Amino acid sequence: MREFIVEADGGSRGNPGPAGYGSVVIDAATGETLREAAEYIGVATNNVAEYKGLVAGLKAARQLDPAASVHVRMDSKLVVEQMSGRWKIKHPDMKPLAAEAARIFPSSQVTYEWIPREKNKHADRLANEAMDAGKRGVAWSPSASTAELDARAARAAAAVPEPSGPPGDAVAGAARARAALAGTGAAGTGAGAGVSGVTPVPQADTGVASVTGAADVTAVADVTAVAGEAVVTGESADRRAASSAARTPPVGWAAPADLGAPATFVLLRHGETPLTPEKRFSGSGGTDPSLSAVGREQAERAAAAFAARGTIQAIVSSPLRRCQETARTVAARLGLDVRLEEGLRETDFGAWEGLTFGEVRERHPEELNAWLASPKAAPPGGESFAAVSRRVAAARDRLTSAYAGRTVLLVTHVTPIKTLVRLALGAPPESLFRMELAAASVSAVAYYADGNASVRLLNDTSHLR
Repeated sequence: MREFIVEADGGSRGNPGPAGYGSVVIDAATGETLREAAEYIGVATNNVAEYKGLVAGLKAARQLDPAASVHVRMDSKLVVEQMSGRWKIKHPDMKPLAAEAARIFPSSQVTYEWIPREKNKHADRLANEAMDAGKRGVAWSPSASTAELDARAARAAAAVPEPSGPPGDAVAGAARARAALAGTGAAGTGAGAGVSGVTPVPQADTGVASVTGAADVTAVADVTAVAGEAVVTGESADRRAASSAARTPPVGWAAPADLGAPATFVLLRHGETPLTPEKRFSGSGGTDPSLSAVGREQAERAAAAFAARGTIQAIVSSPLRRCQETARTVAARLGLDVRLEEGLRETDFGAWEGLTFGEVRERHPEELNAWLASPKAAPPGGESFAAVSRRVAAARDRLTSAYAGRTVLLVTHVTPIKTLVRLALGAPPESLFRMELAAASVSAVAYYADGNASVRLLNDTSHLR
């Protein structure tokens, strides 16, 4: 007999107020997430939303296997005690929902367990995503959800067994940093970033706008390779709202002493190529241009800045020509070797390689709209952002393991750099369209042993001026 874990939650912003629920079905044997459900339900109470989350979770489990054994975990004492038969159900709004939940599986197949709120992060995140979607007047979409990524980090922080996941996939790792410092009584303030509800604006193979944020720079001074003031640390808006009492240690939350030195990735986008100023799609699907004269000069300037800083201990590059040329220029200045990593390749843009965005819009309008709408959609003959994310995350895991406690220069492309930043922040896939990276720009992300990630620099071009 298969065994499922159903985690469910609901929330109401006002109680009663705008409400939503979330539920997730997990394979008890493997820890794999099998189904997620979330919905905005209009104005309701917390209890109604929690019951609706339970019903949705049980229905999803029944669709997978009606003969399965189901263990329900919720942070609602009311629902758990009422469904376990220990408390009477008196409220008229609760009775039909409880009856509906009881009919989905025979009572002999279902058990209930109360868990603290911090162990129900996955369902809680889904419920909040549903309420956020309802506020925007749209339905919750699984393709835009980051709940699964957030939950991995949260469960790891709480020492709940699950399949090992990539470190820093979600900003829930900030909770682990806070927990490690909770005994010190430290308090502070921090800066965070979250993105939602903005029409995506695509970037091909170029970018000129600097995206910066202010935070505590003290912990960054000795690890960022190029002097710059752009520091981005913190967590998503949802997480900040849920944890405003203890956001950040006084020296920057990414630098608690007991976590040891992080693996710090200094992310250098390759120098300009002939395609860059024309803003043409230039991926790994056949267009592999060399650096232009401008690009070679940019690589030299970056090399000089890294040499002056003296913090780079190793260099890893995408195998594509423009990255190797950039990396070797830096390596020659620093006296280091260059290691190639296939996972750092640019996206394969398929039939769009070499085209401008306008040309793609004219020739492939339906495919382009699908690509902008979903990270799972790929250009004709190309690679989806979801596939790139998996590839980059696997490369990140290999490199954080190989270079624990060291500062490594990764010479790569627009999409891999944005993906590393997105995963570190726990930002949704559409955030890829909301970052810009100039040719030869520098960003930095630090990864700690507990899986926490800190974005320390984004799109710095001060070395080119």
